[in-house]
Amino acid sequence: MSPTPTAASPTAGANTSPASTLSARLDAARPYALSLFRVVVGLLFACHGAASLFGILGGAAGSHGGTIPAGTWPGWYAAVIQLVAGVLVLLGAGTRSAAFIASGSMAYAYFDVHQSMALWPIQNGGEASAMFAWAFLLLVFTGPGALSVDRFLGRGKRD
Repeated sequence: MSPTPTAASPTAGANTSPASTLSARLDAARPYALSLFRVVVGLLFACHGAASLFGILGGAAGSHGGTIPAGTWPGWYAAVIQLVAGVLVLLGAGTRSAAFIASGSMAYAYFDVHQSMALWPIQNGGEASAMFAWAFLLLVFTGPGALSVDRFLGRGKRD
């Protein structure tokens, strides 16, 4: 039985299929796609916090353009977490810690606010909370990707 060619062998390119070539290109782009995912999720999360705290972008949910009164539990604190963690994740600064806190806050929002209305997120209006919780949990494990403030400052590991 002959050995399977490896990437280092001269015959490796002769036996590559279009699917494996595409897979290799997608694998090479993974850290950059992860960075783009992180930026979009962080931006959307920060927008929720900014809307609730400053009344922009339509304001706090159900307030017809208003804000959440300062110090109100849990809404105002959730909005502060959304704004601060969203900006940190967007920039890739302390991504794993910020994502961990953001994921926990969205899990709390789902189980405290939405779960009591119905079992499934589609029934109880908790899709955004569930999606943010899982998206941030993914970032806890994957890190910020190739393009981040932490990587620029040399504090992040290479993928």
